[in-house]
Amino acid sequence: MSGVGSTEPHKSAGAGSAGAGVGAVRELTMSEALNEALHEEMERDPTVFVVGEDIAAMGGLFQVTSGLLDRFGPQRVIDAPISEAAQAGAGVGAALVGCRPVVELQIADFVSLVMDQVVNHAGKWRYMSGGRVTVPFVLRGAVSSGIGMAAQHSQTLEAWFVHAPGLVVIMPSTPYDAKGLLKSAIRDDNPVVFLEKRLLYSRRGPVPDTDYVVPIGVAEIKQEGSHVTFVSYAQGVHLGLQAARQLAREGIEVEVVDLRTLKPLDIQTVVASVSKTGHLVVATEAARAGSMASELVARVCDVAFDALRAAPVRVTAKDTPMPYAAPLERAVLPQVEDVVDAVNQVLGRVPVGR
Repeated sequence: MSGVGSTEPHKSAGAGSAGAGVGAVRELTMSEALNEALHEEMERDPTVFVVGEDIAAMGGLFQVTSGLLDRFGPQRVIDAPISEAAQAGAGVGAALVGCRPVVELQIADFVSLVMDQVVNHAGKWRYMSGGRVTVPFVLRGAVSSGIGMAAQHSQTLEAWFVHAPGLVVIMPSTPYDAKGLLKSAIRDDNPVVFLEKRLLYSRRGPVPDTDYVVPIGVAEIKQEGSHVTFVSYAQGVHLGLQAARQLAREGIEVEVVDLRTLKPLDIQTVVASVSKTGHLVVATEAARAGSMASELVARVCDVAFDALRAAPVRVTAKDTPMPYAAPLERAVLPQVEDVVDAVNQVLGRVPVGR
């Protein structure tokens, strides 16, 4: 591991692995899976604590920290004042002296208030100390586009942190991945920005009752296909899966790749898929300029340009502040029909720019 942190796919330390154990599998929502991950990690490691606004008695704005106060008490479940900078600063300081703090931002847009603490301190201390200190710090936040939260509470800003050296960036799409990746994030010695799509909190999925982790920096093929590679994360994965079902009725097989971790990026899995299909569509709910979709297209072209049989296509949000009105918000965010159109475009089935 380099002095600035991990830059290659790696497995997090600690017991368990993806798919470990043969215990019962339950259907949990993503919020329940995240809550279970916090309970288990706080039980396992007394240096883990959580801090944020309304996370104690209220259980968090979206109930992800529900029940933690009763189990672990106010010294480890800390309601903070409305100062995101203070919350992040306390978390970074605690990480530097041996704790494993998890700081919750109610809305991910509030990362603008913690950029100095996260980017300039958490992300740089390992490098500036010559690798002598670690910063095992997790910053959680809910990405709340698609539910009418308007311009200041609906942004998808993961690319800000992907751009910053020294940080790990995670955005899960399923309850299974959310639990396993949060456990990995808490055990990791790097600072982790863990972003959760608000619309996915109620999505249900199978989650084992055993202790398992999902490795950081490893993408997963959610559906195999031979004609087009579709790559996304979080809500975008579900857009891709819905589009793939529609296109399958027309004989088009879409391979859906879930990045899960945006940094470190598992480019090998993406390139292997593109080498098979020859076509690439990338989706993100972030605005197009400087987005993860743009970065991924560039990375694929860097190392696998000869494998492409057509120019890659990006499906993104519009480069505009998020409207409040539902029809306008829908017009800004990518939809299933946009993914279908993109697949048709990359295969030459519709005119470019339709």
